[in-house]
Amino acid sequence: MEKARVFSGIQPTGNIHLGNYLGAVKNWVESQDSYENIFCVVNSHAITLPQNPKILKEKTYDLCAMLLACGIDPKKSTLFIQSQIQEHTSLAWLLTCITPMGDLSRMTQFKDKSQKNPKSIFAGLFNYPNLMSADILLYKSHFVPVGEDQKQHIELARDTAIRFNRDFGETFVVPEPLIMKEGARIMGLDDPTKKMSKSSSDKPNHAISLIDTPDEIVKKIKKATTDSEGVIAFDKERAGVFNLLTIYQCFCKQDEVSIEAEFSTQGYGVLKERVAEAIIEGLRPIREAYSKLILEQDYLHKILDKGAQSAQKIATTTYAEAKAKMGLI
Repeated sequence: MEKARVFSGIQPTGNIHLGNYLGAVKNWVESQDSYENIFCVVNSHAITLPQNPKILKEKTYDLCAMLLACGIDPKKSTLFIQSQIQEHTSLAWLLTCITPMGDLSRMTQFKDKSQKNPKSIFAGLFNYPNLMSADILLYKSHFVPVGEDQKQHIELARDTAIRFNRDFGETFVVPEPLIMKEGARIMGLDDPTKKMSKSSSDKPNHAISLIDTPDEIVKKIKKATTDSEGVIAFDKERAGVFNLLTIYQCFCKQDEVSIEAEFSTQGYGVLKERVAEAIIEGLRPIREAYSKLILEQDYLHKILDKGAQSAQKIATTTYAEAKAKMGLI
């Protein structure tokens, strides 16, 4: 039987952090034998906000190396850079022409980002959900791994696929969200009411980067927000402690009862110490692999070129089909 196809994309802005890893990338790695996986560094999405071209290029290759270090296996999965395949932006234009402006204006991320950057609101920021839909539909993806906060984009992609199929003939697979539960929502260390984000680079104690040193990890965990209750338990109403326990559970793989028993006579100092130790040891193989891969640029480019060639075959066929059905020569 053919495996269901899964598409996953991640932007090369900021440093990939613990929330990205535990909430997405770790699940990507573990699902490689279950699905036909297509992993894409979506650098064209990054330019919806102003970027330094040199830094964007460096960050793109850095992220590719990090994904490989995390365990993305080019023998099992396709890994490539979005801008290598021009059909992404070409299909996005076709989809833009059939997407009501009202659908785009309701997108939560557009509202959030435009409020944060009121002086840098460009048309690309408004239209980028169509590029995201194109990313997914171009490969006739069956599933897209997302967190709860990304479901809205998958719903738009589904609506767009259904509309296109209805108006122009059956072309696209209508994708389904693949929502992972464990570790799917890692919160900021400084504010555990908000999801850990790469866009909070101005807050040094907000997130743990996968390339942070052990000393940096210890320092950040020590400063992590908790509360004054002193009881260590999986209580969602106590966001800080719950977040630390969730991170710990992702690495130690114990159930909640066992973890609560482990800390039943301990204070927050011990909790933070063990969480830091778990993170350091859990990320050690990734840091070591990344430090080697980032120096092997020829090897990295070879993998990305091979991935792009594989993706190009699917993208060319799908775009040609969609283009012809819309009457374009």
